[in-house]
Amino acid sequence: MNSKPNSIRYFGLTDPLSEQVESLKVDGAIIIRNLVSNSLVDRITRELKPYFENSGRIFEDEFNGYSTRRLASILAYSFSSADLIEQEKILSLIDHILLPHCRNYRIGSMTGIEILPGEKSQILHQDDIIYPIRIPGIVWQVSVMWALTDFTINNGATHVVIGSHCKECSGGCENEPTVQAEMSRGSALIYMGATWHGGGANISRMPRIGLVNTYALGW
Repeated sequence: MNSKPNSIRYFGLTDPLSEQVESLKVDGAIIIRNLVSNSLVDRITRELKPYFENSGRIFEDEFNGYSTRRLASILAYSFSSADLIEQEKILSLIDHILLPHCRNYRIGSMTGIEILPGEKSQILHQDDIIYPIRIPGIVWQVSVMWALTDFTINNGATHVVIGSHCKECSGGCENEPTVQAEMSRGSALIYMGATWHGGGANISRMPRIGLVNTYALGW
């Protein structure tokens, strides 16, 4: 993960939707600050805590990490997380990206990720690699990473290769420059399924907790 990456654009709740859509299409990722309240973040974190502790290690491997706890099917553990899935600002943004290519889109997945102190950086990857083909101009899915704790350089803020959704990286984009998605709790990183990204190393003393959900074409 090299230095001198392009910057990621930050938006607020009152910034024009058209600017957010355009930036997401061009850069492949944006951050919207303070989308949900601290009280909602606290409630979701409290609901997930016992499940992270009891079941969070079942997905450990070289890709996911051995100091990272993960939970799938988050709605089964946190009813409050539904407020993130249906957040109005997010859905308006996703509408502009996916609805030109389908009548309805669906929830692809919802995953809780707790990066513990000492975890190394995750390899860069694309979320939409699960689809076996590419169609020029078609976006298969969009991912939204919610910050349940502050995301910082030291605690493993997500690495993003700006613009990587629009280029073919020979053998992958692992050596491309990245920017880390620093953001306060309650903010969200929105990125295209084809954007190369990966969790950062946690060299702090506290865990970094995020919740990522994907929206995919209905067909």
